[in-house]
Amino acid sequence: MRANVGNIDRTIRIILGLVLLSLLFLLEGPARWWGLLGIVVLATAFTRFCPAYAILGTDTCHNKPPVPGHKHEA
Repeated sequence: MRANVGNIDRTIRIILGLVLLSLLFLLEGPARWWGLLGIVVLATAFTRFCPAYAILGTDTCHNKPPVPGHKHEA
């Protein structure tokens, strides 16, 4: 697994994950179980890998090794 979640994305995921987990304690009835999605969001933040990003070809991680033979343009 190659990291595909960048620092800003990771911070947003941590905040969102904590907010979602708080729904378990703030809401009543079946709606409260949506808070369990916070575990998934936090897991992607801490592993720095998002399977949905991998499927869609999205990558917000900017710490990649340079491609051999590729010249950076100014």
